[in-house]
Amino acid sequence: MLSPHTKVIACATVIEEMLPHMPPGMEYQVLDFGLHVNPVALKQTLQETIDASAPPFETLILGYGLCSQAVVGLKANNCTLIVPRVDDCIALFLGSAEAYKVQSRSEPGTYYLTKGWIEAGDGPFEEYRALMERFGEEKASLIMSKILKNYTRLALINTGQYELERYREYTRRTAERFGLRYEELPGSDALIKKMLYGPWDDEFVIARPGETISYLDFKRTRSEVCKSLERR
Repeated sequence: MLSPHTKVIACATVIEEMLPHMPPGMEYQVLDFGLHVNPVALKQTLQETIDASAPPFETLILGYGLCSQAVVGLKANNCTLIVPRVDDCIALFLGSAEAYKVQSRSEPGTYYLTKGWIEAGDGPFEEYRALMERFGEEKASLIMSKILKNYTRLALINTGQYELERYREYTRRTAERFGLRYEELPGSDALIKKMLYGPWDDEFVIARPGETISYLDFKRTRSEVCKSLERR
């Protein structure tokens, strides 16, 4: 059973998937999704939120991945930090880092969407409207073709947490508008549940009080780190 001194800190897209599984009364804080466009600002906001949360909270679960290295350098001041060992939140929605790797190998040119991503409205497809207003349709389309030049598939991840039809329709229309192939992928809540209830094993980076998260923490498992220390 989780300690009452545990708190979740997550972005708006990830919290959408966590809330249905969260224990009653568990404390959580949602940070602005737009912070992702500036990893330095995201890192600063995360550290400020960590420091303001501990105490009274002893364990902080971060609903983030490596996220353009925004979590690298975060210090566990007066608390323990739990971070899923994934590059970004897509792996959380697919259920594991390995599931994301499988998709990336088979379809590298994929842009992923979930309800949270669509609701946040902070991706290139929403930006297209602003480009049209500023430059007109022809130039906006040219800019978008450059932004999406490496993408061939628009994939909606079905995590099973909400009625999907409205989001299917949005994704289908968007895929057709920008010449992408629409596909729906089965998601998984396995890693989300594990974040909340444990066990916090090698799928997670754990920073004990006073420790700082490093880039290598995301590339080596805890067992590998322990073996390395034993050989010294």
